[in-house]
This record gives sequence, C-alpha cells and structure tokens, in this order.
Amino acid sequence: MNSLIRLELTRALRNRKFLFFSVIYPSVLFLIIAGNADSTTKIPGTGLTLPTYMMVSMASFGALTAVLMGNSERIAKEREGGWVRQLRLTTLPGRGYVLAKTASAAVVSLPSIVVVFVVAAAVKDVRLDAWQWLALTGAIWAGSLVFAALGVALGYLASGDAVRPITMITYFGLSMLGGLWMPTTTFPEWLQDIVKWLPTHAYAALGQAIEQSRAPHLQDLVVLVVSFALFAGGAAWLYRKDTLKA
Repeated sequence: MNSLIRLELTRALRNRKFLFFSVIYPSVLFLIIAGNADSTTKIPGTGLTLPTYMMVSMASFGALTAVLMGNSERIAKEREGGWVRQLRLTTLPGRGYVLAKTASAAVVSLPSIVVVFVVAAAVKDVRLDAWQWLALTGAIWAGSLVFAALGVALGYLASGDAVRPITMITYFGLSMLGGLWMPTTTFPEWLQDIVKWLPTHAYAALGQAIEQSRAPHLQDLVVLVVSFALFAGGAAWLYRKDTLKA
C-alpha cells in the first residue's frame, strides 16, 4: 500500500493543471472575496471578520478541490484504462486501495491549506496565535479525509464520461451550501437548518471554532465521522462490486 501511495503522490505532483486549481485557485478566490473587506467589521452570528472567516472557508475549499476533483476522475479513468484490473491481481485488499487513495489525496491537500494561510496573513493581515495556526492546519487537513473518501466512491460510482458532471455537481453543491463561498448566516433560516447536516458545513465549522478559541460543536464532529464512515464504506463496497463484475 505504501508503494501505491508514493505512486499516487508522484502522479498528482506532476499534474500542473491539478496543482493550479487545488493550490493557487483557492488563494485567488480568497483575495477576490475578501480583497476589499476591512479587518474590523464582523460577520453577524460568527464574531469573525470577513478575511478571517473566508481564510478558513477557502483553505477548506482548496483541500476539497484537491481530494475530491483529483480522486474521482483519476479513478474512473484508471478503471477504463485497465490499471485497477491490474491491481486486483495483487494482494492489495479493497480497504487498502481506498486507504491508499484517501491518504495520498490528503497529503496533496496540505499545500493548498498552507498557501491560503500565508496569503491571508501577508495580504489581509490575519493574525492568530501560534497554536491556532497549527490547530487550523491539522483540523482542515484531517477533515479533508472525509472528502477524499467521497472522491474514491464517486470514481467507482460512474464511468469516465459520467463522473465529471456528477463530481462537479457534488463539488459545487457541497461548497456553496456548506458555506465555503459565503457565510451560511446569509441563508434563509429554513436552509440554515438543513445545511448544518452537510459535511462541508461541519468541516468549515471546525476551523471557525478554532479561530473563536472554543471547542467544536459535537454535532459537527458527529457529522464528519459519520460522513467519513459512509463514504469510505461505500467506496470499499463499490470497489468490491466492480471487482466481482470483472
């Protein structure tokens, strides 16, 4: 499994288009959204300024881009190209394949998180304690595993031609409704009650809790844990199902 992880990392780091959209693009969005915002006005219901709030949102968005968009399409193409069929001839179990894909994608997501933080601190003068920077990096990085598992599941759910629109709808839907592009406090109250159960909302809420120097809500932790279990379990099941069909 370690060899597969190293191979996946090498392939991802050689893809310049993928690196641009997962590492650079979130920072550009951050500057566009928070570019004219001041460092004193706070978003109602959060106690955070727009630059501080959007820093976590865009770091989460960048990690989501790296693990979801990269995994799903790559896996679908590997299935069509026969690479996965070759892996089935080895001793690698289904859970090992899922874990290898998930772990390698999560490692690639780390630069996107760090770059957004550096831009926010240098350009928008976002200031946090040292423990908060470390905790934010760890929380957002670990949380990206949830969406890495989802990317694996989507890669086995659809063929190469169909996986792109399915992934895009999932990607943009989770990003917008989860509050990664705009504060969910601007949503209608009925919609706020619904999006609280989305993994992207819980994902961003972890970082916001750290910025507010408080413990995360139990509901957010439960949503992320349950989502990871469902996505990883679904990915392993789809892998085995695909194996039986072959």
